[in-house]
Amino acid sequence: MRIVIATCSATYTGRLTAHLPEAVRMLVVKADGSVLVHADSGAKPLNYMGGPARLVETGQGWTVTHAKTGETLTIVITEVHSDIRHDLGAEPGLIREGVEKELQALLADRIDTLGSGLTLVRREFMTPLGPVDFLCRDADGGHVAVEIKRHGGIDGVEQLTRYLEFMNRDPLLGPVRGLFAAQTIAPQARVLATDRGIECRLFDYDALKGTAGNGDTLF
Repeated sequence: MRIVIATCSATYTGRLTAHLPEAVRMLVVKADGSVLVHADSGAKPLNYMGGPARLVETGQGWTVTHAKTGETLTIVITEVHSDIRHDLGAEPGLIREGVEKELQALLADRIDTLGSGLTLVRREFMTPLGPVDFLCRDADGGHVAVEIKRHGGIDGVEQLTRYLEFMNRDPLLGPVRGLFAAQTIAPQARVLATDRGIECRLFDYDALKGTAGNGDTLF
C-alpha cells in the first residue's frame, strides 16, 4: 500500500473523460495497481483506476493504465506533501455478523425460538437439490423443514418449496411441512409462503446474541 498526499490534478480517459482540477488530495496505490484519488470528505474516491493496472511515474506525475481495457488515469503532481509505503500483508477478509451460517448456529442452540415443541433432528439435511438448513420434529412428531435467511424473499420461498417437494416423496419423512425463518420477510414472500402452506417466522438477531434482553424473540 502506498499513500501519497499531493497537490495534483487528474484526468480519466476511456469510455468517458473526467477531469479533476488541481487541489490537495490523497492518492492511494494498491498492490494490484489500483489507484484511487480521494478528497478530505466523502467515503468514495473522486476518481480511480481499478486493477489490474500499471503505474508509470514521470517527472510530471503518474500515468495509470488498465491492463485489459487500456483506459488511463493521468495524474499531474505539482507538489508532494507526504509519501508513505507499507506492506499490509495478507487480508483475512470481512467477517460479517448475522450471516446465515452464524444464524443457523444460533438458532440450532435456541430451536424453541422458531416454535414451541420443535426439536432439531439434523442441520444441513441433504435433499436431491441440496441441503435444507434444519430438519426438525414438531410436538406431534411430524417432520419440519426449516430454511433460514437474513432477509426472506420470494427466492427463499421457492427454494424451500423445491426441497419440500422432494422430501415429501420420501415415505420415511413425509408428510413434511415447511417453515421459512428470517430477520425480515418481504410481503410478497409471505403471501407466496402462505399460499403454499409454509409457515413464516421472524426472529431477532440481537436477542439471539444476548444483546437485547431476555424477552421473547418472536414478534
